[in-house]
Amino acid sequence: MKSLELYDTTLRDGAQREGVSFSLADKMKIARKLDELGIDYIEAGWPGSNPKDAAFFERAPHLGLCQATVTAFSMTCRVGMDPSEDPNMQQLLAANTGVVAVVGKSWDLHVREVLRTSPAENLRLITDTCCFLRAHGQRVFYDAEHFFDGLEANPDYALETLRAAARGGAERIILCDTNGGALPSEIAQAMDQVRRRIDVPLGIHAHNDGELAVANTLMGVEHGAVQVQGTINGYGERCGNADLCSVIPNLQLKMGVECLSPEQLAHLTEVSQYVAEIANLSHNPFQSYVGASAFAHKGGMHADAMAKCEESYQHINPALVGNRRRVVVSELSGKANVLAKAREFGISLEESPQQVRAIVTRVKELESQGFQFEGAEGSMELLLRRAQPGYRLPFELLDFTVLVESRWGQGLVSEAMVKLRIGEEVIHTAAEGNGPVNALDKAVRKALLPVYPQLKNAHLTDYKVRILDEKEGTAAQVRVLIDSADDGRSWSTVGSSTNIIQASWQALVDSLEYAILKDEWGRD
Repeated sequence: MKSLELYDTTLRDGAQREGVSFSLADKMKIARKLDELGIDYIEAGWPGSNPKDAAFFERAPHLGLCQATVTAFSMTCRVGMDPSEDPNMQQLLAANTGVVAVVGKSWDLHVREVLRTSPAENLRLITDTCCFLRAHGQRVFYDAEHFFDGLEANPDYALETLRAAARGGAERIILCDTNGGALPSEIAQAMDQVRRRIDVPLGIHAHNDGELAVANTLMGVEHGAVQVQGTINGYGERCGNADLCSVIPNLQLKMGVECLSPEQLAHLTEVSQYVAEIANLSHNPFQSYVGASAFAHKGGMHADAMAKCEESYQHINPALVGNRRRVVVSELSGKANVLAKAREFGISLEESPQQVRAIVTRVKELESQGFQFEGAEGSMELLLRRAQPGYRLPFELLDFTVLVESRWGQGLVSEAMVKLRIGEEVIHTAAEGNGPVNALDKAVRKALLPVYPQLKNAHLTDYKVRILDEKEGTAAQVRVLIDSADDGRSWSTVGSSTNIIQASWQALVDSLEYAILKDEWGRD
């Protein structure tokens, strides 16, 4: 039996992050994914706040969840009103979740200045709301909002609000660091104090305004919390909530607290990426445990040590959370980085120390010229393969011309003329495009497609230009990064020059060469 309950509020608290707006379909997809992960409770929203949440609760019974229990959220009933008369309570019951989370005030400042009522009335709201919901067959989790601030300001009253929830039949009392300003030591002291006075099992709900939400959550568990609340990727209002993608592995792998099965934990990175994609946010590569850089090794000394002993520079085996080790090649790299990268690409360099040294030197030279291979593994693989004996270029550029003209009645017109050698044949092509780089792309493809039909499905997905020395103004060195994809595959390539067309051409050629030859290399 699990020793800790996982309570996810991505669909409510997480949706309060600036720039995030989940559709009804999004919420249903995420709920299913959380269920697969092994989350115990999914707080899906506030039934009385908007039609979308109400619609979700109507469809929730048909989601086919195997493990998770969907919960509905609401505040206590309104000041001066009986719960039976409050529309919020009726909508909470109509959600028919069986478990409800009710938030109430623990800080007397909020009672006076926000609710604009008396301390006694606030206690009545808490007890009566919990009693009413319990009488209608609901399990009640009580969220003690601003509890840690309230405990500091008026400890007797803050504790009395928890007793009010207990009298009302709350099954769990969750202590909330709503402003996210508590320190771990304060969490520990407060948890111990509450446990001595309240018999109801406790939970912890931490916000990240002090960058301590994960630490405060772990401290809460160390001091008796049986339920942890948080969101996937730490999404939430302001600085966010406790990140379950860090909380869960820390609890399970470091503290020995069972949260998920090993098989479920191995899907954590996948779930993190999935929710980021649904939220239309870039996945944070530097996120602990699940980020793409969480187990990336750039320094030559690190890569050398990792080749000898994987535990030397990794705090866990990344496979435990569904991630993987990566070796990054850059100007800081040594031979170990290049050898590790070559093995990753299926290239054997162990018997060619001179070739390895030459590649390391070439990487350092190119990076001094503005290239960067960390984010352009397509170009890195090509650099390694081009160094192999017998490597044949699929095409060779002989020359190109790019014209950008402003024509009367037509606006700007971009045209590219390209001369390529493919085998023994020299081909001239020309094309117009939406800008000079697009014109180049079209002209090259016109020459290559009859010979390499696999390029038909290859397309650019992103094009980035970075100025490397802004003090040089329009004469600055630029770096161009191109992301490309075809049927289920993606790769990135890089170019650098003081001429943006030249830099774009370098990245474009690498992208096309990679697309042509990737199948021959036998790698997915």
